[in-house]
Amino acid sequence: MTISNIDTNPLLEPWTGPFEAPPFERIEPSHFRPAFDAAIARARAEIDAIVANPEAPTFANTIEALERSGKARDKVAGVFFNLAGAASNDEIEAIEREIAPVLSRHRSDIYLNDALFRRVDALKARQDTLGLSPEQARVLERYHLDFTRAGAGLPPEAKDRLAAIGERLATLGAEFGQNVLADEKDWLMLLAEGDLDGLPDFFAKSAARIAVERGHAGKYAVTLSRSSIEPFLQFSTRRDLREKAFRAWTARGEKGGKTDNRAIAAEMVQLRAERARLMGYESFAHYRLADTMAKTPRAALDLLESVWTPGVSSALKEQEALQRIVADEGGNFEVAPWDWRHFAEKRRKAEFDFDEGEIKPYLQLDRLIEAAFYAAGRLFGLSFAERFDIKLYHPDARAWTVSGRDGEPIALFIGDYFARSSKRSGAWMSGFRGQKKLDGPQLPIVVNVMNFAKGGEGEPSLLSVDDARTLFHEFGHALHGMLSDVTYPLVSGTHVPGDFVEFPSQIYENWIEQPEMLRRFALHYKTGEPMPDALLKKLLSARQFNQGWATVEYTASALVDIKLHLDPSPDSIDVVAFERQELARIGMPDAIAMRHRTPHFQHIFSHGYSSAYYSYLWSEVLDADGFEAFEESGDIFDPAVARRLHDFVYAAGGSRDYEDAYKAFRGRPPSPKALFRKRGLGGRAGLVVTEIKSSLRGSAKIPWGG
Repeated sequence: MTISNIDTNPLLEPWTGPFEAPPFERIEPSHFRPAFDAAIARARAEIDAIVANPEAPTFANTIEALERSGKARDKVAGVFFNLAGAASNDEIEAIEREIAPVLSRHRSDIYLNDALFRRVDALKARQDTLGLSPEQARVLERYHLDFTRAGAGLPPEAKDRLAAIGERLATLGAEFGQNVLADEKDWLMLLAEGDLDGLPDFFAKSAARIAVERGHAGKYAVTLSRSSIEPFLQFSTRRDLREKAFRAWTARGEKGGKTDNRAIAAEMVQLRAERARLMGYESFAHYRLADTMAKTPRAALDLLESVWTPGVSSALKEQEALQRIVADEGGNFEVAPWDWRHFAEKRRKAEFDFDEGEIKPYLQLDRLIEAAFYAAGRLFGLSFAERFDIKLYHPDARAWTVSGRDGEPIALFIGDYFARSSKRSGAWMSGFRGQKKLDGPQLPIVVNVMNFAKGGEGEPSLLSVDDARTLFHEFGHALHGMLSDVTYPLVSGTHVPGDFVEFPSQIYENWIEQPEMLRRFALHYKTGEPMPDALLKKLLSARQFNQGWATVEYTASALVDIKLHLDPSPDSIDVVAFERQELARIGMPDAIAMRHRTPHFQHIFSHGYSSAYYSYLWSEVLDADGFEAFEESGDIFDPAVARRLHDFVYAAGGSRDYEDAYKAFRGRPPSPKALFRKRGLGGRAGLVVTEIKSSLRGSAKIPWGG
């Protein structure tokens, strides 16, 4: 591309539209690679200028200069990787495969630069004499740790190998995620009228809409999106179709051919272990967790194993109850994974008179978005005004200006809620731009991406109880990005360890389960009437229902993740055989499947959770204990508690020690007893509280490294 074309590339131009949002309507896939090349070259020149500075290193000419570098690169990457996840196509996927190793090499060129590290190291050596603010000291410590964890100071041959490993892992991670998306896009189960037995009307209408969108008018369609397949498994009385759908769901990434992820996963595990050895660690799990709150694999395993035994015990009792239902109905089969959701729903209705099909008409997507905004308003003084003057990357996406207590804008929030074939599965929060105050305020642009099923033609999208929790969970992440109030980008928003980053999201889930919230926002989509008190009581009384199953399916995935990365030399590994052996070792019940099987476990192979999927449970300790602060006050919106949660958690980003941040909010370290109360596993709590408390109390001293 010529210089004139570079100069008019919309990704590199100043963005002058509303909220300085990306000009999505002008951006084409062909713009990305030239923009990346130009932005990386610019960032390289900025780094070279820092290194070439003849003056002695200072915080301003080294650390702040690093914080100012790479703006154009981050601007381009922010748009590209958000689109790669939420609005992908063949061209974007090809660019992702190309650019992932290029960006990895670029990062290595920075963090393995000896001259640059010498400047950072010199500052760290005399940190106490620099007169730094607490946030500045934190940023300096963070940079020094990032450099050392990248391999700065190692011999040249080791650094060259680390850079090569990083490039290869970036390529493999992109391919892994794209393969899962391809398997999801390629599978569709068409149903005729006679195949709808047991399926509620709202599901049939949504399935008919999916069929029309996929070119099969007059049929009904089930996809591998959780919002489609989970209710199908829950309600369909056709055991043969449940099995067919479930097997396809769990076989993603393991179907043979070009989308098979088994060899990719094996190579990634081997490369990670080699990286850890080069860095002097016993295993990749030891390397990875050294920079988290848990600090060691043993601390993470202690927590997981503490819930595993009571979880399995509870799950086996649940299985016995399901098996009785099968027998009562005249069935002559053992409960299998594709049966569990179906018979658990029947059991819940029998024991609690709770019917998900009866609840769902009250859980309208639009009303629950309002609920998330309302809770943020009560807690943090935020208000939300929808924007219709910003053209976004897809017609389904919506945008809101977020304002603080003083009425001034603090962020732009984008919500992208519906499943589509161009979007990877799951739900997540990301950002097109982060918050900072260096060189003047920069307001964040934060996005939540979901995969909810659209309602029937002309009808609202109705959510399950789990969907509602997911919406609040991701909005909790969004608040962590939007409420960030720091100076330096490195410690802004969600730039915290994985076993702390889930705390702000998981604690926010609690508000959607409060009677006050449900009475206000759980309105029937046809009548507008609030959920009756009798139904509300059923919903609340069933909150701990099926927690044995939920604990087992999650914990099995987390245990396999850590154990997979504990092998110091996995020279030849069959990840599926390893998974099977590990599940047998821990006593995985045959009737329950892992939440994420290894060949499609994107958390650990495409994203940042390798050896760290445990972090959801670690954060749940903080979440369960933290929300009890509101309950103890007698007000779920208590202003004083909310202010501490804002100041020390949501607004602080990574600018504080995470243990100190939690104690400043709660007034004490977290109590693991709250986790066992929340999950209904109280019988085991007394045996493990002391050791978990010890782990939590002594492991938050190393800041996080992105």
